[in-house]
Amino acid sequence: MADPAQRLTTPEEFFAWQLHQEERYELVDGLPIRRHRMMTGSSTQHDRVSVNIIASLHTQLRGSGCRPMTADIAIRTGIHGLRRPDVMVACAERIRDTYEAREPRLVVEVASPSTSAVDRTRKLEEYKRHPTLRCILLVETVLPQVLLYRRNDEGWAIEAFDGLDAIIDLPEIAAQLTLADIYDGLTFGPRWDPADTPPGD
Repeated sequence: MADPAQRLTTPEEFFAWQLHQEERYELVDGLPIRRHRMMTGSSTQHDRVSVNIIASLHTQLRGSGCRPMTADIAIRTGIHGLRRPDVMVACAERIRDTYEAREPRLVVEVASPSTSAVDRTRKLEEYKRHPTLRCILLVETVLPQVLLYRRNDEGWAIEAFDGLDAIIDLPEIAAQLTLADIYDGLTFGPRWDPADTPPGD
């Protein structure tokens, strides 16, 4: 088989190729793309937020038939497309030795400097097209703020959550996330306010 990095490839061919790579890749328009290209690794903020979300959801979902997953598991976004959300929740019977989620209901993308623009545009639109997804969370790391895209009868509605007292209800998976839990162990600098700019600056 020709190197998938040099031609359009299917998800099945991609998974066979990925097994022999040291880094995680996504499949974008039939071509493997390093998941966090231009990054030397996730920041401690990014990593802590991802771990906190997985820990909270794991406890709440135990025994429910739904389970949280890491970026080791992919979500199919098209005939030639696979993405790896930072966190994902799928609600389907577990199948051994598979590399993609069955019936994902929630995906979470935690902001990184090099991926934030893609997460909020192209990836978001790809996720919205997935037939079983019900919720998409975009989580900031420089301040306690989360955007939730929730599927409804008309399409997708957006909700914003700001501050550590906020609670995100997720009846789609019979769980909730508090921003206090999401950002446990993180500290934030003072938020800039234009009113604080000295006169003449």
